[in-house]
This record gives sequence, C-alpha cells and structure tokens, in this order.
Amino acid sequence: MGKSSNSALVYLAFFAIYVFWGSTYLLNKIAVTELPPFMLAACRFITAGLLIFILAKILGISLTITKKQFINSVMAGIFFLSFGNGVVVWALRYVDSGFAALEISAQPLIILVMMRILQGKKIKPMSVVGVVLGVIGIYLLVSQKQVIAKEDSITGMIMIFFCLLSWAYGSLFVAKADLPHNYFVNTGYQMFTAGIILVLMSLSFGEDWTSPLDWSVEVQWSMVLLVIFGSILAFTSFNYLLKAVSPEKVATSTYVNPIVALLLGWYFLDEQITLQSIVAAVVLLTGVYFINTKKTLAIFERFKR
Repeated sequence: MGKSSNSALVYLAFFAIYVFWGSTYLLNKIAVTELPPFMLAACRFITAGLLIFILAKILGISLTITKKQFINSVMAGIFFLSFGNGVVVWALRYVDSGFAALEISAQPLIILVMMRILQGKKIKPMSVVGVVLGVIGIYLLVSQKQVIAKEDSITGMIMIFFCLLSWAYGSLFVAKADLPHNYFVNTGYQMFTAGIILVLMSLSFGEDWTSPLDWSVEVQWSMVLLVIFGSILAFTSFNYLLKAVSPEKVATSTYVNPIVALLLGWYFLDEQITLQSIVAAVVLLTGVYFINTKKTLAIFERFKR
C-alpha cells in the first residue's frame, strides 16, 4: 500500500472518530424519544458484538480467550457500556444531546482526579490548571437557567456525572487488566456481554420491548447508523489511528465530538446553543487540553463510546 493510500486511510479514520462518534449523541437522542433507553443500548451493543464476531470469523481471527480475560471483558463492558453508555442514553431523555456531549468531554478531568485519589499519582502544574478550568467550565455549563428549568434535567446531569465516574474507574481497571490481546475481539466481547447485562437491566426496570419492524423509520435508521458507524467503524478507525499517528492527534476527538454533537443537535433537533454554553465549552475544552498528557491518553482513549 502506497503512502498516498495510507494518508487517505488516516483521513477517513479521523473523519470516522470525529463525525461518527460526535453523531452518536444525536442518534441516541432520536431513538430514545421512542424506545426505552436500556433496550435501545442493549440492541445496539448485542448487534454490534455479534457482527464483530462474524467479521472476526470471516477474517480468520480467533475468538478464543481465557476465563480471566472473559471476566475482565465483562467488567470492562459494564463500566464503559452497560452503565457508562446505557445510563447516558437514559439521561438523554432529559438533557440535550449537545449538552450531554459537553459534560462528557470532562472525562479526562475525572480520570486525572481519580488517579490522584486511588493511585496517589501527582498532578502536574499544567494539569492543575486544566482541572481548575474544567471545574469552571462544568459550573458554567450546568448552572444555566435554560438547562435547570427543564423537567428532570438535574437528574439527567447527575446521572451523566456518575457515568463519568464509571468510565474513569473502568479506564484505570482496563489499564492493568488481562484482556483479549486482539482489540477487535476485545471490543466484541465487551459489546456483546454489555448488551446482555443491558437486557437484564431493561427487564428489571420493566421496559416494554418492541419489534424493530414496529419502530419508526427514523429510529430504525438511527439504530443502523449507531451499530455500523458509531460502534464498529468508529472503534476500528480509532484503534487503527492509535497505531498510525500519535496519541495527541487521536485525542483531538475529545475536542471535536462535543462541537459536532452541538451543531447536529442544533440543526436537526432545534436544540438551543446559548452564549454561556459556548463560553463553557471553550473553558472546559481548554481545561481538557491542559490535562491531556500522553499517559492519561493512553488509558482513557482506548475505550470510548
């Protein structure tokens, strides 16, 4: 493969992690207006996991893993997908998709603080500046009257924060856990087992399951796009980029995803973008920029949406 072909592949992969991941907030928001949240997430991840297994078989990739690797995959799937993503989908019933994306962009801040609390890691001066800016940005974001006035919006914001804690702890867990060595297989097991857990969560909450044939066309397309583009292609592109370019460049998705989500929510769902939201976004993302060290990136960037 020539240099120009590699360059084209890199550009396409960046497009995937920028736009596809940024659009998952819009797609989940559209789908959750009609489908129960845990059912929605369960369908997405079980389908994506099965497709990954089928692709792995076609490509001749072994799906054999140890018992310990399977257990760790289940745990990682719970931290990142069952709770981390499933509850975000639930929260999207009460907050705008762009708002959720901005709040979630504080993930590196939470990871850094948790590394300090649980592992005693020192926070570098530049990262301290990042934490301060991140806290200010989050405050500006969640203190808006337009946001707080919406019914159950506070509950949605709090639940997204707990998702951030789950992702942060999960990130520290997978950094040391024995997981399947092939990232494609690893992702497949995490998605499939997380989907099964989400089925149990859905049933325990008494959600009403419906056939995909009964869903509206908009929701059907949202699910297809979430599975193919938001799960399989974006994850594959992300893992390719980790080998093809530096982690700092891959980490730019942290800054681009919320912007894509805000614009898509504004354009397709008429979500309001206030001046305070813009200021909060600038302050928060600047803080994230200061926080993003190579070591932190290597931990949290490997496992996103």
